[in-house]
Amino acid sequence: VQLQASGGGLVQAGGSLRLSCAASGRIFSRSAVGWYRQAPEKQRELVASIASGGNTNYADAVKGRFAISRDNSKNTVYLQMNSLKVEDTAVYYCNLRFGPYDNWGQGTQVTVSS
Repeated sequence: VQLQASGGGLVQAGGSLRLSCAASGRIFSRSAVGWYRQAPEKQRELVASIASGGNTNYADAVKGRFAISRDNSKNTVYLQMNSLKVEDTAVYYCNLRFGPYDNWGQGTQVTVSS
């Protein structure tokens, strides 16, 4: 399974971005998928996840601002990020888990300027 993330960029504080992550293969619809981020000199942390059945989970820091969704017909997971803050600056990674699979995308940089 390969994951291709896109949608990062430079945005001013208060702005919005939408990240996308497209997966190859046939297991996407049965997989839990999520977005993680890693800021410089910090550990990678979970931002949001969505189970195969659609249940979602968010980090406290992004609740009410970010929304994760999936389109199984397109093998794609999205992260809509609104009201962005400088502290959201990080490399964002998508992740897919199903059975023995634990796959990561290549990361996309999100930079929020003040």
